[in-house]
Parts: sequence; structure tokens; C-alpha cells
Amino acid sequence: MVKMESTEEQDRKLVLEFCHLLEKSKQLFNGLRDLPQYGHRQWQAYFGRTFDVYTKLWKFQQQHRMVLDSKYGLKRWQIGEIASKIGQLYYHYYLRTSETNYLNEAYQFYAAIRGRAYYSRAAKEDRPDLMVKKLRYYARFIVVCLLLKKMKLVRELVTELEKQIQEYTNTYEPEDHLEWSLVLEEIKGFIKAEAAVAVLHADSNPIILSHRLSPLTTPPCERSPHMTLSLQEILIVGSACEQAKFSELTMDMFRMLQTLEREPTESATNPLSMAHGLHGHDASPAASRIPPYGVPGSKGYMENGRHFRDNPHKYLLYKPSISQLLVFLASGFKELPLGGALLLYMSADGCFSTTKHPEDFGYELGGLATSVKRDSVDGGGLSCRGKSYKENHCLYPGDLYPFTRRPMFIIIDSDNSFVFQHIPRYFGQPLVVLMSPQDVPPAFQADVQHHGSLFTLFLHSPLTALCYICNVGDVPIHHWERCQTYVDRFITEASRLVTRCRIDEIEQGIGFIDSSYVQFFGDDFLRTLILRFVFCDVVLRLHRGFRGRHMRPRCEPPLPANELLEHPSLSHIIFQLASALDVRGHFSEGPECD
Repeated sequence: MVKMESTEEQDRKLVLEFCHLLEKSKQLFNGLRDLPQYGHRQWQAYFGRTFDVYTKLWKFQQQHRMVLDSKYGLKRWQIGEIASKIGQLYYHYYLRTSETNYLNEAYQFYAAIRGRAYYSRAAKEDRPDLMVKKLRYYARFIVVCLLLKKMKLVRELVTELEKQIQEYTNTYEPEDHLEWSLVLEEIKGFIKAEAAVAVLHADSNPIILSHRLSPLTTPPCERSPHMTLSLQEILIVGSACEQAKFSELTMDMFRMLQTLEREPTESATNPLSMAHGLHGHDASPAASRIPPYGVPGSKGYMENGRHFRDNPHKYLLYKPSISQLLVFLASGFKELPLGGALLLYMSADGCFSTTKHPEDFGYELGGLATSVKRDSVDGGGLSCRGKSYKENHCLYPGDLYPFTRRPMFIIIDSDNSFVFQHIPRYFGQPLVVLMSPQDVPPAFQADVQHHGSLFTLFLHSPLTALCYICNVGDVPIHHWERCQTYVDRFITEASRLVTRCRIDEIEQGIGFIDSSYVQFFGDDFLRTLILRFVFCDVVLRLHRGFRGRHMRPRCEPPLPANELLEHPSLSHIIFQLASALDVRGHFSEGPECD
């Protein structure tokens, strides 16, 4: 009898401990939304405590599942909710650190929820709030799969989400059913827009290619002592009002954030891998998958004794107010280490000036619309081109002057991009501004407005962009790989010419290229962007459909024309590539291709 009471007492204590851990985990998780979104150090300790509690909670429910099932009445959807929170933790940690390996961790937990059908009985609980949790889980899982380019799974999840929304609507007739229908339409539109050009297997099924940086895609570089800077802080801003989006990611933001990340590391021998947790109790992810306090950090983490190469830290801002944008810029500026560079990428509609004789290039030429949200103070708002913009919701070139005290690399993708070519170098620091064309041929205007900018597509995937402007909708994989060799040859030759310009300048005083480019050229990401900009400029310069200076990109300081942008060797490679794609007729007359 005493033994029986002892066992019951032990079970009661286990249930109480589980309840304590569950409540503590909820409190910490809810507190995450109150943490500042900018800065590196203000939030790390809190995230560490949250990871620590979820480690204990996940391990506890694994070790004591039988007791919790019988004495607490633990349901499968409750286990799924814990796993979902852990997936969210990893995703938000990825957003704060820019380390793509955390995306894989988030994916593993989300995939376990689906694979073990933790939410399968949610509809039978007669709880609409539980169905909403299930729908939110699907939306979050889709975002993670999009970022990992698991497009086949994305399409499966969208189909499942559509069925779940229909079931939710039919069962509860909820007030938010239109909102969920909008979410579904957004993701369908996003998937359609993302597939600008299809690369096909021999069986005509599409192949999903990653465009993150990898050792195989990093442009070569002849190093010099002048290449001193590395990209450390990034702001990616998306404010284009008609562009396809999902979960506060516009298509341009989606493409650019991948361009500025390294390929995630996936190893079969990873001790944190899913296989190590797939045993007993529904093959749940292992508790060891959650790093203990202190392990997740802004400088990467250790695996098998190996330190991961850091991605630059970045902020993603969707239609921010001008005050939000400047605060995040200031935070990135403050966090820059010695030898670090700050990159601002902004995709936005233009704010156009009506000043006939501007004298102040910083504020009288117009700028970029930041937020189209209604201002609570003045009751005003923003609209797209052709209508008036409130001046206080516009980022002007002059707003960036204070931040040029540190090395700065700016990419402007807008129909008013050229107004940023006049930013002065008051402080003598390296400064480069890459500006998109301000116009595109009429045949592309409707598509690029919704499906994403052509300029950003060139910076993301040069071959995709070239196929797109030549109306090539699909390419067999063997043909794609052959064409990619021409792009690689172009990038290698352009890199050689940039280095050659600098050597000629030093030795002979000719072929001038601004020292800012040289200082940025040592960084893999910035070198990639510069060389893809050159590819874009050369292609559009030669393409018959892009006539007029407003249909080609600009950069400041200007890159040399004869020694780089109009160099015969680069034009020749483009003509060869066009011939390989059988689109030579889209380009101006040039030498016959081999």
C-alpha cells in the first residue's frame, strides 16, 4: 500500500513538474515579442533561457510520456504545439543571426509534426482556436520550405492547407475565413511568380536550383592588400506596393536574402540530425536538437568541432516607416566592426519630385517610398506611381549621408533609382551605389511589377534573368548547365578585368577604377554583386529591346566603359551564350560566335 502511494506521489510530482515547465516555456516564448528587433546583444540571453526551458520540456515529455498520457491526459496536438514552438524558435533565431543552418533545424521540427500527424485530430476537438494553430503551423512550415527551396513539398503543403482552410470554414463559419483565403491566394501567387524560368529534367519535371553562395559559385578573385573590407551588416527593405509577397517577404526580398546567404550545411553524420531522435514515442525529434543555453550565438555554432562560416547579419524590413528604417540603419551602423561594411538593399516605388530646378540633390530630386501604411498623426498615406506621396514617408538620398561615415554598399531597385547617384563622400569612406534601370520595355512592365524586379533577378540568378528577357520559359538541365558555363566564364573574365584595371591604374595611370570597388572586392558577397551588375549592364546594353539610358543600370562611382563594361571579351561571351540559347536575334550585331 505504501508502495502504491509512493508511485502515485511520484506521478503527481511528474505532472506538476511538466505543468511548471510548460507554463514557464509559454511565458518565455510570449516574452520574445517584447525583445528589440535590432541590435545583437540585447536579446541573446533571453533566447538562451528560452532554448534551455524548451530543451528540458521536450526531453521531459519524451522520458515520461506514459505517465503524462495516463495522469495528465497529454494529447498529440499538445506535443505538436511544443514542437511547433521549437520550430518557431529556430526560425526566429535564423532571422536574428542569418545563419541558414538554423533553417534546417526549424524544418526538422515542422516536418516531424507533419510526419507524425500531431495535429491530425485537431478538427475533432471542437475547438476553433486549435484549428487556427494548425493553419498557422502550415503557413510557417511553408515559409521555411520556401527559404530552403523545397518547392515540391511547398506545393504539397499548399494543397493540404487549402483542404484545412475549407474544413475550418465549413465547420466553424469563422469571421477570419476571408483572411485565410487571402493567405492561400498570396502563397499561390508567390509560387507562380517565383518560377520565372523552369529548368527541366529529361522527363520534363522541374528541377529546383539553389542560388545561395557556395564554394562552386563564389567568383574567383586575384587578391590584393587593398581588399580590406568584409560585409557584416545588411538591411533588406521591400516596399514595392504591387509585388507578389508572402509572410512579409516580397519577391525581391526573397531573392536578395538568398543571394546574400551561403548554402546551408547538411551532413549525414550531423550529431544533431533527425535520425538520432527517431526512436520511441512517435519518433520525435531528439532533445539534443535544441542547443543548450549559450550555444546559439551571433557568431555561428560548433558542429563536430567545426566552426560554421558566418553569413553577414541582416535585417528584413517589409514596408517599414521611415523612422523604423532609420533606426535599423543606425543599429547596423553601430554594430559594424572594424573593417566591416554595411549593405542597404531597397526595392521600392519612387517618390517623384515636382521641383523644376533642384539645387539640393539630397532632397529635391525625390526618393523612395517606404511605407504605404496610413499615418496616424496626419491621416495621410502613400500610393503607387502617378499619385502623391507624403514627404515624411520617403527615403531621400540625403537621409543616407550620415551613414557614409563607415564603408557602405547601396543597391537601389526602383523606378526612381538614379536620384541616388549624387551621394557625396564627405567622410572619405568607401561607397558604392548600384542602381536599377528606371524603366523596362512595355512587354515586361506588368510582369516585373508583380513578379519581382528584373534588376534584382539579375543579381540573384544572371542566367535566369537573361532567359527571361529573351522569352525562354524552360530549359533542359543539360542545356542549362552548358549555358551556365558561359556565365561562369563571363564572371571570371570580368573579375580579371576589374583586377587588371587596378593594376594598370597603379602602373600606367590608365583604366581607372575607383578604390571603393577594390576595397569591397575581397568580400565574396560584394564581389558577386559587382560582377553580376557588370553582367546585367553588358546584357542590357547589347539587347535590342532595352534602348535608352533609363533602361540600363547605373553605378556610382562609374565603372570604366572601355576597360570593362564595353570590353570585347565580355560582349563575345554574351553573344556565345545567346547563340547557345538560340536567342541570338535578341541582341545587336556583333562578331560571329564560335
